[in-house]
Amino acid sequence: MKNLQVIDGVDNCAFDVFAATEKEFTLLFPDGRDIEFIADFVARVGEKVAGDVTKAIWNRLQDKKKINGIHGTLFYELDAKKRFYPTRKESEMIANP
Repeated sequence: MKNLQVIDGVDNCAFDVFAATEKEFTLLFPDGRDIEFIADFVARVGEKVAGDVTKAIWNRLQDKKKINGIHGTLFYELDAKKRFYPTRKESEMIANP
């Protein structure tokens, strides 16, 4: 299992961390990526697959104090941040695009 943090555009976002199976994680973050935007994920895999994956993941909320690392970040309603992550890899983030 791999952990992913969800960052939502709402003011009361809790920055929750969820566990994903290897298959779910690879669907969300293909090609070594570790950043994804939900709209892009849905566009890439379709609403049915995206719904199935996220529904399963939401059942695996993790205690942030007990996890061993965060392997990916999934953004909701924050498309303005795409310009900072053109390669969808955190290590290649552009701070001042």
